[in-house]
Parts: sequence; structure tokens; C-alpha cells
Amino acid sequence: MSTRRRFMGLSLGLGAATVLRGVHAEAETGPQEALPASIAALRPMREQAKPITLDERKQRMARAMELMAKNKMDAIVLCGGTSTVYFTAVRWWVSERFFAIVIPAKGSPICVCPSFEADRAGEQLKTPLSGVEMVTWAEDQDPYGMMGQALRSRGLTSATIGVEERVQFAFSDGMAKAMPQYRFVSATPITAGCRMIKSAHELQLMTIANHATLAVYEAVYKALRPGMTQNQASALIDKAYEKVGFRGEASVQVGEFSALPHGSMTPQVIGEGQIVMIDDGCTVEGYQSDITRTFVLGKATDKMKNVFDIVHRAQKAALEAARPGVLCEAVDAAARKVVEDGGYGPDYKFFGHRVGHGIGMDGHEWPYLVRGNKMPLAAGMCFSDEPGVYIPHEFGVRLEDDMHITENGAELFTPQSPSLEEPFGK
Repeated sequence: MSTRRRFMGLSLGLGAATVLRGVHAEAETGPQEALPASIAALRPMREQAKPITLDERKQRMARAMELMAKNKMDAIVLCGGTSTVYFTAVRWWVSERFFAIVIPAKGSPICVCPSFEADRAGEQLKTPLSGVEMVTWAEDQDPYGMMGQALRSRGLTSATIGVEERVQFAFSDGMAKAMPQYRFVSATPITAGCRMIKSAHELQLMTIANHATLAVYEAVYKALRPGMTQNQASALIDKAYEKVGFRGEASVQVGEFSALPHGSMTPQVIGEGQIVMIDDGCTVEGYQSDITRTFVLGKATDKMKNVFDIVHRAQKAALEAARPGVLCEAVDAAARKVVEDGGYGPDYKFFGHRVGHGIGMDGHEWPYLVRGNKMPLAAGMCFSDEPGVYIPHEFGVRLEDDMHITENGAELFTPQSPSLEEPFGK
């Protein structure tokens, strides 16, 4: 899971990196301290999660073929990443070597693979893609030309090919140059068209992910003490996720740094009466959660409480606005009006980001709750609901829970945070 916290960790300056290494080195070489009681009390949740089945992936492939016919595409190309996993269960790291799975509107898939990787690819392709045509290429061969030959052998002398949005430019460019007779377009109507409507099983996995994240946050909140650094808080989060049995992480931002929506890499120390913001989530059978909790250890100021109340009402307004048929942009507008009416406008001045993003196998995916997006909501879509107010050089408050669109409205996977001083209730 690519996250803000991981990015910031990789980007730490030398001084902060030294501090971080010192914390880890002490943890690795010093005596093992007992876990805080709240974290020790967490229970494994992994057995609740059931993997996506072969039949489900076949249904996804069939749906993709239906959408290709509707959108007048003859095939789509996937080159690793979550869309490849979604349709095929194949997990492939994108490198400089061209590896692609081509899903045609008719017939069996094609896998274009480096020759020395054929056995590894074959292991993963056996079950989900029985009957797949393997096209292997040696290091001195042109994989794009070989892909074109495979398509032409199926009678596709001219075709419209959809390219998944995260395919590298070098690959898209290589295909276009080797196959000038084909028209290459975005495959988003197919990939997002399938992925943005979640099945009951997908919703179940996302429910588990969200409940696990909230349990972790609450356990860590109870274990935090003034004087802890954000790295120590992050280490507690790591331990808590180990206890529930899922891979997860979170950024921790304190005081004025909470006014930066994606935080800072500056070393920070938690102080009594300061805003603390925890953000991110975990992965359950490939499905993500994304939750933010903002709170204070001790007493919050009246200004902090007022801002929290505005953000809380904005989050509720977005939830109440979301229902099938409503435009994505209207959900953003509902939350933004509450923030502006609360005195933190105009427009994007103190609430600088959209109110939500689609979520599923990617933490951020189609569609987006943002001004200008006139896509109507549909039952089965899932989004973050995360308004915020960010006051430069003072503090920020963001409340984020994930929601799913139902036939009659929208529901959060997790309850709203009630207050700064009791973020998980009493």
C-alpha cells in the first residue's frame, strides 16, 4: 500500500533519519518492553476475511468484456498494479521490462512476458486465466511488435485498444509505435467501470479493514502520552496492526503540522493540549481503509472545539447528501458550504482539498467527490468522507471515515468521531 507516511519516511532529511534510525535501533537491540495494555488487548481479525474467489474474477472478466462492447473497444491492456490483481489475481511488479495482460472483448487473454519470467508468470496464470496465450520475448526482441502479431493472428488487423491509466508512458509509446494501425485510448471506462461498483464481498472486506483501523487507532490513542514523538506513536501503530493481523500504517502529525493536510517530515513531539492527527489505514485481502482521527490529549481550546464541530457537521452534510443519482460534485459542495458558513471560507481557503476520493483496492481510485465531477453516484460506490479545516501555523482538524452508497443513501463503515477530547466515545 503506497501511503503518505511511507513517502514521508523515504523523504526524511538526514537529521530526522538519524533520529528515526536511533528509535528503530533501540527497539531492535534493547530489551523488549511490554506492550501497552490497550494494544495487548487487541485480538486477531484475519480469520474474518475471505479471499476473492476464482468465480468472482471470472465474473469481473465477463463484465469487462460487456463494457468493452458498449464502449467499442476490442481489448484492454494491463501492465501490473491493482487492476491486474482485480481481474486476474496476478501480482506483478512494474519494471522497465514490458509485461502485459491483454483482455480482449472476445476470446482468451494474452500474456506478453519476458522469456526468463515465463515460469513465474505461468504459476500465477494457471488458475485465474486458464487458456491464456503466452507470448514470451527475449531481451533482444521487440515485445510490442510480438503483441501486435498475436492480435493480428486473431483477426484484429485494426482495433481500438484501451490502456489502463497507470501503464507507464514508455509502454504506451512502445505499443503505439509498433502498432500504428491500432487506436489506443483510455481503458478507464472499463477498469473503473468494473471496479467502482463494489460487490457484497468487497464491501465485507472493506468493513473489516475499516473496523480494524478504528480498533488500532483507539488502542494507540489510549497508549499515547505527552512527550512521545510521532515516530514512537507510529511504532505503536505498527505493533497494533501486528496484533490484529493486517498490514497497515499511519502518519502522525502534531500541533501546527496538522494544518498541513498531508503532514510534514519535521520531527514532532506530542504535547498536552495540542492537536494530534492520525491518518491512513490497512489492507485486507487487497482492500483498503482510510481513516483520520483528530484529537487532543488533555483539554482542547474553545477555538479547537469550534473547528471540530464545523468539520463534524461538514462530514455529516456530505454523508446526508450522498445517494444514488446525486452528482459527485454535489457531495463536495454540501460539506464545503458548512465550512464556509462556519467562517472558514471563502471556497478553498481553509479547506483546500476535495471532500472525498473513491476507495477500494487503491486508497485513491475512481470516482472522486470534487467540484466539476458530474458523474452520478450509484449503489456500491465507496468513498472517503473527509472534510477539514486547516489554519496555517496553528492547527488543522480533519475527520475521515469511509462510506458506501446504498440504494437509499449512504452509510459510514465506522461511526463519526464524537469529540476532540473523547475521539472514540466513553
